Amino acid sequence: MNVIDTKWVFKNKLDEHGVIVRNKAKLVAKGYNQEEGIDYGKTYAPVERLKAVRLLLAYPSMNRFKLHQMDVKSAFLNGYIDEEVYVSQPQGFEDHKHPNQVFKLKKALYGLKQAPRQWYKRLSSFLLSHSYERGKTYKTLFIKKACSDIILVQVYVDDIIFGSTNENMCKQFVAVMQGEFEMSMMGELNYFLGLQIKQLNHETFLSQTKYCKELLKKFNMERCKESVTPMTTNCYLDSDDKGASVDQTKFKGLTGSLLYLTVSRPDIMFSVCLCARFQSNPKESHFTAAKRILKYLQGTTTVGLWYPADVSLNLVGYSDSDFAGCKNRKEKH
Repeated sequence: MNVIDTKWVFKNKLDEHGVIVRNKAKLVAKGYNQEEGIDYGKTYAPVERLKAVRLLLAYPSMNRFKLHQMDVKSAFLNGYIDEEVYVSQPQGFEDHKHPNQVFKLKKALYGLKQAPRQWYKRLSSFLLSHSYERGKTYKTLFIKKACSDIILVQVYVDDIIFGSTNENMCKQFVAVMQGEFEMSMMGELNYFLGLQIKQLNHETFLSQTKYCKELLKKFNMERCKESVTPMTTNCYLDSDDKGASVDQTKFKGLTGSLLYLTVSRPDIMFSVCLCARFQSNPKESHFTAAKRILKYLQGTTTVGLWYPADVSLNLVGYSDSDFAGCKNRKEKH
């Protein structure tokens, strides 16, 4: 019999200002002790791409309603597991009369490989049984229509954001969810996945100011000189085979952090993606270009996306490419 060890994990949940709003303690299974094919089958987490979240944030402002947020307490503990899983006695709850006995799990536990799948399975089945429809493209988005009204429900692990053109549909959704799961209402959506969200009258502003400042501090650039553009007009990066190499891990960390910032900062998208092309063998010239982006962010930490009301949902694209001047001609295609 395969027995899985457990451990306690303590974590502080912060708001958009970095203030502690909740202290969390979780009993977590050491999932690496599980054997694939014996203890679990398919695994995945109920998450969605950030571009889908960004699209969801834009839709309500254009249709004059607001989004709300709720948190599922101990979400993964709501999932029922199909396999027989045994765990050792958790620290602080040992049975001294039977020290060699183990526990058989009836529900999922944080850390188990199948826990996210089982939680999403139960939640989605519950919503579908209440006349919600699963999104065809985004599978963690659930939609329910009633006459001319609509309610949108987006699931991201244990966080749920929702909004409706009819406030009564929101109240009904909250009542239904709290009747089935232990939930905590967090009011209007203002902070989600590192995104700071200001829902004003018929408009929404999305930014990552807090994340941007933390990024500058992380790479010791919080006091750097500001740049007016993320990249110079005469910057033509190539593989720079003769250049001095830099720490690959540090460069990957920088470009990865910058890529996450592009969720609300399309103005740095081109510059960041250009630098990210050289992660396999970064040189000093590439690192200098990446630091230039940080200098630009130093003076634009509060820049973000603004979604006004009553605008067209048509997609408009612009292109200003200089393929003839590309030094990496093999990469053009």
